[in-house]
Amino acid sequence: MSDVSMIMSPELYLYLQRHSLREPSILAELREETHKMSMGHMQISPEQGQFMCFLVELMGATHLLELGTFTGYSTLWLALALPEQGRILTCDINTDWTAIAKKYWARAELSEKIELRLGKAAETLDQLLADGKANAFDFVFIDADKVNYLDYYEKSLQLVRSGGLIVIDNVFQEGRVADLACHAPAVQTIRQLNDALLQDDRVSLSMLPIGDGVTLVRKK
Repeated sequence: MSDVSMIMSPELYLYLQRHSLREPSILAELREETHKMSMGHMQISPEQGQFMCFLVELMGATHLLELGTFTGYSTLWLALALPEQGRILTCDINTDWTAIAKKYWARAELSEKIELRLGKAAETLDQLLADGKANAFDFVFIDADKVNYLDYYEKSLQLVRSGGLIVIDNVFQEGRVADLACHAPAVQTIRQLNDALLQDDRVSLSMLPIGDGVTLVRKK
């Protein structure tokens, strides 16, 4: 036993993947294609994708919302976890990235479960609220531009149902949240969000050292 979280060595990380990861071949292909891109580092890790897939299965979630599609890797993990009637709405602003996503969704025969909305995430959230979608989603994944995370969180909290889950990515900012000498706008926003979440009595939460840090927020 240990009273602190272990820092994972490369060898232990490889062991974790070999003894836990069940990544379908099409997801592995998409991950490899994305890694060749200049922005490939923005993709979530395969074990994070599998973890979110596990959460969706555990909840029996059927209505999912994702902010930040990128090349569709996380979207595809989530769509794979959905039951027959399940649907995921995902949004992004980049047509080149999402063209790759749509190609792989089609290959996986999951396009019918996925609705892509191109446009600013804040505008998509506002439109969903205007359309009467408050409390309509079981699960929300926030992985878009970091400087707007506070706004995304507040609107997502309105859109997710009571007992639903919001998963917030990149809450460590590659460790920079703990470096008080770093004043990058994205880092400062994530610090503000992390501080606010700790005091938010509308939710229960758990911050986990997966990938670049993930916070799970359950709406009461």
